[in-house]
Amino acid sequence: MKVKPVDFGRILEDDRRNHGQASGSSICTLKRSGKRLCVICYFGDGAASEGVPHAAFNFAATLECPIIFFCRNNGYAISTPTSEQYRGDGIAARGPSYGMATLRVDGNDAFAVYNAVKAARELAVNENRPVLIEAMTYRIGHHSTSDDSTAYRSVDEVNYWDKQDHPIGRLRHYMVSQGHRHAAFQRAEKKKKPPPSELFCDTYKEMPPHLQQQREQMRKHVAQYPDNYPLDNFEKDRD
Repeated sequence: MKVKPVDFGRILEDDRRNHGQASGSSICTLKRSGKRLCVICYFGDGAASEGVPHAAFNFAATLECPIIFFCRNNGYAISTPTSEQYRGDGIAARGPSYGMATLRVDGNDAFAVYNAVKAARELAVNENRPVLIEAMTYRIGHHSTSDDSTAYRSVDEVNYWDKQDHPIGRLRHYMVSQGHRHAAFQRAEKKKKPPPSELFCDTYKEMPPHLQQQREQMRKHVAQYPDNYPLDNFEKDRD
């Protein structure tokens, strides 16, 4: 989470416990103020199996909160597949039982997601109603740096989604087919990416000691395992 001016809003990183705060914020901060705004709460299919989301769904529906619950169903709760998480028809099936308007959308279709969220927002702000969106997608990468997903899913499974149904690949294909991809895109794609160490440079005017230490640890780690961190397409560190 990054702290910014309050009007910018905030995106929290812990998707397992924010549902209650999001519902409370939507009714206390937005509904009572009369502003045509709403809250959006992001979470995954794994978090949906915990207790907090269910309580938040019920409160949001009964108190008529202007909130969008956006579930990214990527097939896995870390290593637990959805087939072992629930027996019902996904997360969207839970919305009507709580009295919430519900949408299920292809999460790998950028335009479909945009239109779904746009429609959900209009409903939330115009009618003070919660909306549940389930975006069906797939997690190509590991859950975290401590996770090795090859232990619980096949390489062929990952390759299918990476090559056949990747959201960026699909959007690229659409842009090309519509004639929107031109020389500017090609020039931008050939540019090298910023050095990884810049991850530590965009928050503080002067980097604090603990971040300096973490940056040096990252540099040593990357240098120790060059095969796992190819940097040919990245710029060199400036310091």
